[in-house]
Amino acid sequence: MDISVNWLRALAPSIDGSADDLAAALSARAVPVDRTVPVGEELGDVVVARVVEVGKHPNADRLSLCRVDSGMGDLLDVVCGAPNVVENALYPFIPAGGTLPGGFKIERRKIRGHESNGMLCSEKELGLGRDTAGIMRLADDHEPGQALVAALGLPDARLEVDLTPNRIDLACHAGVARELAPGGVADVVLPPFGGPDWSPRWESGEESASAGGVRVTIEEGDRCFRYLAAIVRGVTVGPSPEWLQARLRAAGARPINNVVDSTNYVLLELNQPLHAFDLARLAGPEIRVRAARNEPHTTLDGAEHELGREVSVIADAERPVALAGVMGGADSEVSDGTTDLLIECAAFDPRHTRHTARATGLATDASYRFERGIDEAGMEGAIRRAVELIVATAGGSPDDVALRVGRTPPLPTRVSLRPSRVKAVLGLDLSGEQIAELLKPLGFGVSEGTASGDDGALDVTVPGWRTDVRAEVDLLEEVARRYGYESFPHEARSLRPSTVPDSPVWQRADRARRALTSLGALEARSSSFAPEGQTSGRPARLLKPLSEAESFLRTDLVPILLGRVEHNWSRGHRDVRLYEIGSVFQSSVGAGESTAGEDVSVIEDIRVAFGITGLRQPPHWSGAEYDLDDWDLKGWLEDLGSGLGLGEIAPGRPDADGDDLPFGFGRWLGEESFCILRNGRPVGVAGRVRDDAVDAPVWAAPVYAAEFRLEAVQLEDHRSYRDLPTFPAVTRDLALVLDRSVPATSVADAIRSAGPDTLESLAPFDVYEGDKVGAGQRSLAWRLVFRAPDRTLRDSEVEEGMGSITHNLEERFNARIRSS
Repeated sequence: MDISVNWLRALAPSIDGSADDLAAALSARAVPVDRTVPVGEELGDVVVARVVEVGKHPNADRLSLCRVDSGMGDLLDVVCGAPNVVENALYPFIPAGGTLPGGFKIERRKIRGHESNGMLCSEKELGLGRDTAGIMRLADDHEPGQALVAALGLPDARLEVDLTPNRIDLACHAGVARELAPGGVADVVLPPFGGPDWSPRWESGEESASAGGVRVTIEEGDRCFRYLAAIVRGVTVGPSPEWLQARLRAAGARPINNVVDSTNYVLLELNQPLHAFDLARLAGPEIRVRAARNEPHTTLDGAEHELGREVSVIADAERPVALAGVMGGADSEVSDGTTDLLIECAAFDPRHTRHTARATGLATDASYRFERGIDEAGMEGAIRRAVELIVATAGGSPDDVALRVGRTPPLPTRVSLRPSRVKAVLGLDLSGEQIAELLKPLGFGVSEGTASGDDGALDVTVPGWRTDVRAEVDLLEEVARRYGYESFPHEARSLRPSTVPDSPVWQRADRARRALTSLGALEARSSSFAPEGQTSGRPARLLKPLSEAESFLRTDLVPILLGRVEHNWSRGHRDVRLYEIGSVFQSSVGAGESTAGEDVSVIEDIRVAFGITGLRQPPHWSGAEYDLDDWDLKGWLEDLGSGLGLGEIAPGRPDADGDDLPFGFGRWLGEESFCILRNGRPVGVAGRVRDDAVDAPVWAAPVYAAEFRLEAVQLEDHRSYRDLPTFPAVTRDLALVLDRSVPATSVADAIRSAGPDTLESLAPFDVYEGDKVGAGQRSLAWRLVFRAPDRTLRDSEVEEGMGSITHNLEERFNARIRSS
């Protein structure tokens, strides 16, 4: 957002200091300024000149031969390449020998055989704007030879403010002036334009109203909350006065004509988008706010669109004449022949405005503001300001009656603020009076609370332009900003767990990161925002999302990682091993649930997730190639389980997914799954990803994924180390025939429970199913290793242990020993 320093001082004369000082003051209040740009400081050689004659260059189709009156006596011959040069118009001119901003010196020279004694300049060449389409035309109220600096009211400076999505109130000069003025709101006064004041009588209606032969109707109230319209008759469209053009250029806007410039001026001053229609070109004449009906429309930029129902339009009695909240239409634009105007000032729904902008591929200054919310309480003042400026610059007279359709402005938001909370969060021991002194200059109304037991809470009324302030925590930020971060007392304060390397969070994350990296996975860093289709449980929706694809806080990591896997597939990468360690979120209240009487909060949990697919190992000429399978996933889980102390890796999925921070595995987890348990409580899930959960090319391998809570990772490695054995081991093989429904893990548990203390290890080494064991049965062969730490085992001890094991297996599973 470009902000003119001269404009700021016109609104609040109490603002003092250089442009750099103002930028530093804004940055100190969490309003970053990218840079300051001087405007008009190197224009001492530039004067106002009148082009007396214009002729075609005989040797170049795109050049013109001009005779220029620069106020120095004789007319000068100048070669000009701009397409917009016309006779008897005024332009900035730098004679030969002068120097442009940046040090470029103009010299007398021949161009295609004709001598040029200077240069007619564009806005960009002068450092006054970004327009390079042609030379800069000046208003007609100047004399040739006048210094351009004096003609434009220069020098000025431009602040390039880096707006954050929540601070839409700073997208205008009045908003920035409120931040910078010592007295805040009280210091900001809108200067008069020198014309008559306009205070209309309002003809109102919830859905429709008419006056002056014009009817305004809102057909769908969810698309447009309020619509104000004023009629101005008898205007003369032409160039704006120089002061108005200079203000717009300094703010990065291109002057067009006195009517359009007036609406743009109010937009940049008060943050209210407005639009001027040529009243004679409106059928009816009437205005209807409705959904489009699969109809064509040409916008002001000349682009043709086919509008579907997702698009909101402003229509007359026959056709769309504008895209609601986005851009006007070519069929109703103001032209040099316009005499009567309809001025629109509306409050369009942010969501529908976003849909309209996306469907048409248009992003405008108006849509940017409507998508983030405007101050409905300030609409009447904005349209009065625009009408008064139009009358002052274009003449004409406004009708005494104006139209107002839709709802009344919502009541101001009221938020309770406890001084005790200010002290607890900010460390500032401020009284209620001191807090009020900080908030009132920003436009907040502050009074003492009336509820009993409210801990001296203040009742704060939020101004309409601060759409970002909704809760006590938002007011805490305002107190901190106004108090001054640089003024906070220096004292030892406890650190957040995630800000120091030796915190448990960092230690757990570092252990998980090292373990997954050692398995060959690469770390991914994804956005914390996700579309609704990738969320589960009770997702928390953003109040001001950048787009529908980033409208919720993510609730799970695996769906995000699967998107990264698809991204790699789209670029031809078949073998993918990715992991991520990051936060997921759940709302304390689900969508559609009542929030009466309870605070709505967001619960955060830190998770670890990985996704793997492709070949088990890189291809090699010495052997066949195999894709990753369930056993590889289990191997990863067992490595992580033993290395990180995750707990038990059990086959199957959790019984339920309804605790406070659920795992949203329902969207992706297939039948081949595992559950990670800690003390019987699920802390993670893993398994093969369902085929319908990813958009996989035909050559892709199955995907396996897992997600578990970071808190499941043990802070320390509790594995104990012991000396290498000094006594020999005794090995026994045990082949069992039992029902094929009995899991191998159950058999292993039974062997361990019945075996003696000298049973060191066991592992399956063969599985057989066939005619030799009978239908519905299978043979599992195990290798058991026995060893004593202090002696050599006798055969009798081993055989006694084997007998106990086989007896337990026969009792529990009706197993029998297979002899052949």
